[in-house]
Amino acid sequence: MHVILLENILKLGKIGDQVNVKDGYGRNYLLKTGKALRANKENIDFVNKKKESLNKKNNEIKKQFKDIASKINNKTIKFSKEAKENGDLYGSVKPKEVSNLFKSELNVEINPSQIDLKKEIDKIGTYKILINLFDEVTAKVTVLVEKTKSASK
Repeated sequence: MHVILLENILKLGKIGDQVNVKDGYGRNYLLKTGKALRANKENIDFVNKKKESLNKKNNEIKKQFKDIASKINNKTIKFSKEAKENGDLYGSVKPKEVSNLFKSELNVEINPSQIDLKKEIDKIGTYKILINLFDEVTAKVTVLVEKTKSASK
């Protein structure tokens, strides 16, 4: 599927770029969320006329995400999880849990899809994760996983 981008999209292109994407990605994500238009003559002319306002809108959104990045960059978030004696967790820490923790503790909205876990968090310890907030806007966060303190009998 050939589309024209209405936003800068990481690893895909900049505003006004014409790119080929898989049909499902184009139809179900880019077109549905308003991040792209099908590439035809009318849409190409439309994007060329609106490019300046699209860039301005994009820069405003980028500024909002930079503010969020400055709030969360280099923060440490803590999880207490049930773990075995050897430090293995009974359930790994998922991006959705990290997202919920940001919302409850720091009052910051982050989608689980923006959270880049380099490897699965399935042991007690400290992990560095990357949060891709927007095109060229990222934050590094430390996740500290501790064993839940069990009540003694």
